[in-house]
Amino acid sequence: MPTIELDTNLPADRLPVGLEKRLCQAAATILNKPENYINVIVRPGLTMLHLSSEEPCVQLRINAFGVVGTAEQNRSHSARFFEFLCKELALGQDRIVIRFYPVELWQVGINGTVATFYDFTK
Repeated sequence: MPTIELDTNLPADRLPVGLEKRLCQAAATILNKPENYINVIVRPGLTMLHLSSEEPCVQLRINAFGVVGTAEQNRSHSARFFEFLCKELALGQDRIVIRFYPVELWQVGINGTVATFYDFTK
């Protein structure tokens, strides 16, 4: 159950309509997870400073189990998320930071239990 959080100082009216849905679809493809397991949060209009600049920027956080635990995995994921974000938001790669957080199944609560004991085949 990956959670994707996009923080940006871009105002909401400058984000493309449907960004959250396309980000969900992209994350499902990139992380090889079912789309209905992906959670997406988009926070526009934040006060942010990146590399000493208030120019438009993005920080993307990816919390997931099983798919973001190695440098090799994240190198591939990073390239694909950068490509998506640059295209969608018309930003240069130097204005984007992606942070990967591997989590364990026991750290994710779902349907009254934790993912360790959840039946994902439902």
